[in-house]
Amino acid sequence: MNYKDSFHPYAWVSIFFWSLTAVLTRLALQYFSAFSLGFLRYLIASVVLLAVAALYKMKPPRPKDLLWFLASGGTGFFLYMIAYNQGQAVVTAATGSVVIAMAPVLTALLTWLIYREKIRPHQWAAVFIEFAGVAVLTLMNGVFSVNRGLFWLFFAALSLSIYNLLQRKLTKTYDSLQTAAYSIFFGTLLLAVFAPESFQALRHAPAIQWFYLLILGVGASAIAYVSWAKAFSKAKQTSQVSNYMFITPLLTSVLGFLLAGEVPDRGTLIGGGIIMTGVLIFNFGGMLFGPAERKKT
Repeated sequence: MNYKDSFHPYAWVSIFFWSLTAVLTRLALQYFSAFSLGFLRYLIASVVLLAVAALYKMKPPRPKDLLWFLASGGTGFFLYMIAYNQGQAVVTAATGSVVIAMAPVLTALLTWLIYREKIRPHQWAAVFIEFAGVAVLTLMNGVFSVNRGLFWLFFAALSLSIYNLLQRKLTKTYDSLQTAAYSIFFGTLLLAVFAPESFQALRHAPAIQWFYLLILGVGASAIAYVSWAKAFSKAKQTSQVSNYMFITPLLTSVLGFLLAGEVPDRGTLIGGGIIMTGVLIFNFGGMLFGPAERKKT
């Protein structure tokens, strides 16, 4: 495999940081509100990306594309961050990451409906398996009926799916740095409505919370989203990149246990296992089913 032209390394970088995000977000929410954390995280990312933009003399977006970047920032950062942080406040990091893992399923469905990207039969089967895994996660131990956090996280997954489609569109015209940077800039502007309470909380924040914010802002936002846009620019299909998001439950469970002492519950383990099975079928099932599927077409 020629990794120079591959989307895989860039997707892995993003997924690692986002797996870490699920853990650090819960730790940061012990001090900051969901709204303050969202604004401060992307404010830091914007400052970093502004410096990079100035260094590389990045060109501004064309006027006709401003609304597309506004939509990208609104769905991927404003709506997503509010819903994600609200959900993470009442579920474990591992459970939250599995629900957010519905985003690639929704992305695959939306790309099929909107962009007419072809999804092969074994990939459709994988989508249903992944949905079954989420159902197991939410229904076991009565979680679905009592935990409002799951509804917040589902809305976050939908917002992220729309963001993925917009990133796919924008990377056809702009490079990955421009696409991620301008989306984050617009998202931060929208989140600025929470600036007063955010700066008030930041004034008295302990050093460890500053550390969490820096990792979330620089690593999980600036680096991860630029890398994610780069992956979309190199992949042939949107779903090839978005399905990497299913790996986050496994990494998050490990990091949640190591950093926060969270022991994954039975629903997360069983549901996560089913989802990971679906991921393997989606990405590698073509090796087994490819010849048979081609004969039918």
